Amino acid sequence: MMVGWLQGKHILDMFTIGVSLAVAAIPEGLPIVVTVTLALGVMRMVKKRAIVKKLPIVETLGCCNVICSDKTGTLTKNEMTVTHIFTSDGQHAEVTGVGYNSAGEVLLDGEVVHGFSNSSISKIVEAGCVCNDAVIRNGTLMGRPTEGALIALAMKMGLESLQQEFVRLEEIPFSSEQKWMAVRCVHRTQQDKPAVFFVKGAFEQVIRFCTTYHSKGVTLPLTNQQRELYQQQKSYMGTAGLRVLAFASGGEMGALTFLGLVGIIDPPRAGVKDAVVTLISSGVAVKMITGDSQETAVAIASRLGLYTKGSQCLSGEEVDLMDIQQLSQIVSRIVVFYRASPRHKLKIVKSLQNIGAVVAMTGDGVNDAVALKAADIGVAMGQTGTDVCKEAADMILVDDDFQTIMSAIEEGKGIYNNIKNFVRFQLSTSIAALTLISLATLMNFPNPLNAMQILWINIIMDGPPAQSLGVEPVDGDVIRKPPRNVRDSILTRSLIVKVLVSAFIIVCGTLFVFWRELRDNEITPRDTTMTFTCFVFFDMFNALSSRSQTRLVHEMGLCSNWTFCYAVLGSIMGQLLVIYFPPLQRVFQTESLSILDLLFLVGLTSSVCVVSEVIKKLERWREGEKAEAADTFHDV
Repeated sequence: MMVGWLQGKHILDMFTIGVSLAVAAIPEGLPIVVTVTLALGVMRMVKKRAIVKKLPIVETLGCCNVICSDKTGTLTKNEMTVTHIFTSDGQHAEVTGVGYNSAGEVLLDGEVVHGFSNSSISKIVEAGCVCNDAVIRNGTLMGRPTEGALIALAMKMGLESLQQEFVRLEEIPFSSEQKWMAVRCVHRTQQDKPAVFFVKGAFEQVIRFCTTYHSKGVTLPLTNQQRELYQQQKSYMGTAGLRVLAFASGGEMGALTFLGLVGIIDPPRAGVKDAVVTLISSGVAVKMITGDSQETAVAIASRLGLYTKGSQCLSGEEVDLMDIQQLSQIVSRIVVFYRASPRHKLKIVKSLQNIGAVVAMTGDGVNDAVALKAADIGVAMGQTGTDVCKEAADMILVDDDFQTIMSAIEEGKGIYNNIKNFVRFQLSTSIAALTLISLATLMNFPNPLNAMQILWINIIMDGPPAQSLGVEPVDGDVIRKPPRNVRDSILTRSLIVKVLVSAFIIVCGTLFVFWRELRDNEITPRDTTMTFTCFVFFDMFNALSSRSQTRLVHEMGLCSNWTFCYAVLGSIMGQLLVIYFPPLQRVFQTESLSILDLLFLVGLTSSVCVVSEVIKKLERWREGEKAEAADTFHDV
């Protein structure tokens, strides 16, 4: 404004231009686009069965490089079925059928076992049925899936009524820390007799309370040889991917009789293995946290592609023995945490954050809330999660499915890319507008654009075409790209180069048109109309190339984003009205252009899109060269 005034231009005209330029230069549309883009991303995530409670978390998902996931219900179906029984006297029985119903049989050496025909098996079923809080009604489970599987086993043997035949006097509930449950009961018909304890839980916990074992109707002292036999059988069942429960009963908690083991299968969710492989290949580490034994945890992790040759696992007890600094030194190499409880999760999160990781942690229990709050992204289970857990979390998985986490990360990366696309378009247009007016003023040219035209360009710059970049569909390959560093600026070197190149082309092209029309040194409505339309068309082609920083226009498809198509079409129709509609001609000081003028402008302004596409192609070629060089180096 001051330079123009010193050059003798009218101060009011320069003031009007200056204010209009200031309005155009300020990216007031950026907060709107960011908010709308994040909100639309949240809506898309809801359709994928992920509820995000805080908008910034959507963007954080794109930075996530470690996922700590529970096994049961997230990586697996949480549909428990007893498939194997091992009695304390060495009998092996197979169980058929699936689901929480009586469909199926218990087979011992090919013969069906029913009722009390085999006392060793019926003792295990009795303990599992009585030491149980679950109920199955009309095929519907009310309670824990593990306990539901034990009730279903009793139903297959016709012993489900045992649950009602005992009066419960005392209960020591199951907890993830102690890993066992006990009830003290008396039989309804023998309430004058001493009460009996029924215990179920992890083998290493239950066996500590046992001094004897049941063998063909009699009780024998529990020797170290028997303990070793049971340990081997537990390991064998665990290696097969079965969750192993041990059972015992007796008059005193310190002197129980060991009854046997039950193997429960919890199959992996469909599609989880593919999701795990995709995430790991993209640079996201996946760690499994479970209360199961080492054998079971490793078996399931191997099936899911998590645990491979050279992978390491760590127990909850070993986590307890380390401080955060010590755990931080090895946590990156650990894939499976077994016999872990919620209190270990917090330590794991802090050790990962200590080495700079952005951590997503899943949880469903009350005790998980602290770890979810400490994690960068706390993920609660929608079906099995407690209200406390959901309140502490940043995101809720409606279907408890691990694949939903991958979809959320994919959406987060896509949203960040869309914001980046908008920033590129906004900055290149703003810099071009500022540079155009500044150069024209410094070179003592007449102003190529009047105040109304600058404001119209600002509407396009912040309006529908710009806003539509925020709803660009997520690129299918974005999930395969590594997580971005949370410390990286949105203005990368590559983005700045693209912004400056686009702005340079727009300024040079627009000044060329202005100079071409101004050969008579007299500024006319036609001169400003050609310059004005040239800049607007440059904007449209610039928006087209800004739809992606890596993919070419023909790869995305012109009509893959209908919102963008409608926005650009509306802007072009608006520009044509400004040029050809008489009332608007008077407002914007324009005049009609010929079809040849429009074709000339389209040909010239398309150059900004062509050059941007060439830059993308060169970047892709350079990345390919680097990848080949890296592969050659590894081969050597």
